[in-house]
Amino acid sequence: MMLNDEYLIHAYGRHDVAIDHGDGVYLYDTEGKKYLDFYAGIGVNALGYGYQAYNEALKKQLDKVLHVSNYFYTPPLLEASEKVVKATKLDQVFFTNSGAEAIEGALKLARKYYFLKHGQADSEIISFHHSFHGRTTGAVKLTGNAHYQEAFGPLMTGVKYANLNDLDSVKALINDHTAAIIVEPVQGEGGVNPCTKTFMQGLRALCDEYGLCLILDEVQSGMGRTGSMMTYFQFDIMPDIVCLAKALGCGVPVGAFVANKKYGDALVPGDHGSTYGGNPFVCAAVSTVFDIYQNDHIVEKAHEAGMYLETKLNELEEKCSHVVGHRGLGLMQGILLDEPNSSAYVQKALEAGLIVVSAGADVVRLLPPLIITHKQIDEAMGILEKILK
Repeated sequence: MMLNDEYLIHAYGRHDVAIDHGDGVYLYDTEGKKYLDFYAGIGVNALGYGYQAYNEALKKQLDKVLHVSNYFYTPPLLEASEKVVKATKLDQVFFTNSGAEAIEGALKLARKYYFLKHGQADSEIISFHHSFHGRTTGAVKLTGNAHYQEAFGPLMTGVKYANLNDLDSVKALINDHTAAIIVEPVQGEGGVNPCTKTFMQGLRALCDEYGLCLILDEVQSGMGRTGSMMTYFQFDIMPDIVCLAKALGCGVPVGAFVANKKYGDALVPGDHGSTYGGNPFVCAAVSTVFDIYQNDHIVEKAHEAGMYLETKLNELEEKCSHVVGHRGLGLMQGILLDEPNSSAYVQKALEAGLIVVSAGADVVRLLPPLIITHKQIDEAMGILEKILK
C-alpha cells in the first residue's frame, strides 16, 4: 500500500513497512510478507499475537463497559489490583496509561513521602548514566542521556546520575536532600546492561541506611522477560516502588506503579490522578494476562527459552566476525557488535524477515515474545548469522 505519512508528526524513524496482522510470534505486512518478531512491540506483546484466551476476555469486556471514572470501582479493577500486588509481593497499586506515566507517579510518590517526612519540597533523586525512563518531562530528566534532554529545558532540578554497578558512585551523591534512587535492573535503551546482584543488594542496603526510597523501573524487564516474574526476585531484594507497563497488558495501553504500604499511604485523594488509568477494559486485560501466565506457565517457559537463547548467542558469537559478545538476562538480550552500525544490521534483518532493534550504535537488542520456541529461536539465529557473518 502507499505509505502516505503527511498527516503524521515525524517523531519516529519508521521503517517503510505497514503491518497488517499478527499470528503467534509472526507479523505480516500489507503486502503479505512474513516477519519473525524478535522485538514484540518494544517488549509489549509477551503473548505474541492472537492468543485466544486473551482475545476472548477483551471481547467479553468490550460488550460490558469500556470506561467509567475512577470515582467508582469495577470488578476488573479489583481483580487486576489483587493480582498485580500478589505478583510483585508489594502492597498497593496505582494504574496508569504507560510506563512513562508510571515513572512520573512513582517520582511524585517518593517526593510526597519526603515532603511528609521533612516538611520541605526540596528532594533530590539519584538515577544512572545510560538509563532510560520515558519521554515525559519528568521521566526524561531521570533518563541519564543528555541527547534526550537537550532540546526540552529547563527540566526538573534535583536529579543526579551515578554509574551502573558502581556503588561508590552512588554513595558519593547521597546527601540530606536525597529522597530516592531509581534504577532499571536491566538497562534496555541504554545498551542492555544488567545490574549485578551485589550492586542491587548494595542499593537496597544504602536505601535502608539513609532512609531512601528504592524505585525499580521494570517496565521492560518485568513480567517474566528475564526469567522470573520480577527481575528483582533474582536479586533477593524488595523495592519500595516498582514501575510496570509493556507486558503488563500485552497490548492495551496500561502501566502501574506498585508500592509497599509505607510509601503507598503517602498519596491521598487529590494528590494524583489519571482519567483513563485503570479503566475496566485495560484492567480486564491485566487480569487475564496474570491468569494466562499462571495457567499456561508462561514465566517458566520464558526462563527455559531464555537459557536456550543464551546458548545460541554464544554460538553466534563464535560464528560471526561482527559479533564480539552479548549481554542481558533471559529473553532480554543485546548482541554486541564490532562497529557502531547497529541500525544497518537492523535494516538487513528486517529485509530478511526478522524484526530486531538497536540499543545504541553498537548493540542489536532482542525482545521476543515470551512464548517463543526453540525452533523459532533457531530461525532467528539463522537469519542473524547470515547478516552478521
